[in-house]
Amino acid sequence: MESITEREALMRGQAEIWKFMFGFADSMVLKAAVELAIPDIINSHSHPISLSQIASGIDSSSVDMAYLARIMRYLVHKKIFTSHHPPSSSGEIETLYGLTQTSKWILKNSDLTLNPMVIMQNHPSLITPWHYLSQSVKEGETPFKKAHGCEVWDFAAKNSEFNTLFNDALGCTAKIVIKAVLGEESLKCFDGVMSLVDVGGGTGEHLVEILKVKPEIKGVNFDLIHVVSTAPEFEGIVHVGGDMFDVIPKGDAIFMKWILHDWGDENCVKILRNCRKAIPEKTGKLILVEIVLEEDGDNQFGEMGLVFDLLMFAHTSGGKERTEVEWKKLLEDGGFPRYKIIKIPALPSIIEAYPL
Repeated sequence: MESITEREALMRGQAEIWKFMFGFADSMVLKAAVELAIPDIINSHSHPISLSQIASGIDSSSVDMAYLARIMRYLVHKKIFTSHHPPSSSGEIETLYGLTQTSKWILKNSDLTLNPMVIMQNHPSLITPWHYLSQSVKEGETPFKKAHGCEVWDFAAKNSEFNTLFNDALGCTAKIVIKAVLGEESLKCFDGVMSLVDVGGGTGEHLVEILKVKPEIKGVNFDLIHVVSTAPEFEGIVHVGGDMFDVIPKGDAIFMKWILHDWGDENCVKILRNCRKAIPEKTGKLILVEIVLEEDGDNQFGEMGLVFDLLMFAHTSGGKERTEVEWKKLLEDGGFPRYKIIKIPALPSIIEAYPL
């Protein structure tokens, strides 16, 4: 006969499956709030506001108040927004909605925001590949290619609207991560560096931020020719076009932020060996900003490292997140036998590696 404990465990298991099944609801409702600019509407008042005030700020002449109320109820439950119920002058109780430390991260015009990333990751073009995970397991080939007939970089090159969303999303996360990299303790990894090469640096914004606090450094922004050709001029920075699989410009140190996670091990070793050739043998260093997977999720970001690993599976060809053991082997194979990991207040960590 089934015990009460067994029945309770079975019911908990059923509840977990329901949560998994409708896990998409969280991201879709969050996306709706961002698209409706609800956080920005509340923020513009500088205090909690009513549902009708939120509605009046939405760019529409026919807001459905019942639908809006249901979205707000869910997001309050999820602690994205707060709700207050002070009595009005007429004695009626009206719900007022406010921001939380969470919803402040999706304000559109905030300097540090994940707003564009919410829009990009929930774009139909990036959601569709997730439907092909099992097919890729059975047949190989990336989920993104199965969904769209090409890899994500080619897709972005052919679709200007998506490319803009993509670049905006990467840009907002770059700001967050670079701010964390330049914290008081982690900033020490740039001590003694007089020339820094940012491999895959885009149009140079990372180096600009680094040079603001380390003006003695001469920066080399290195990326594909078509990327750096559109880069603006920055004092102290030279733009160099090329291919990291061929040769990397020389410098005291190489900086790479979220580059290696886009590539499989074989390609990463090629890049690392080129980095090794570009720096001095005795004094050179490699500064990586990458996720170091903790499979038990024992950190402030919980299981997000594992989620990002699946993200790389869904959207890239060979890309993946790595554990410290995997990073150690990759670095050794690439000519960097010694390393240390520096935790920063962001999803990735700094991996400082040395050729000797």
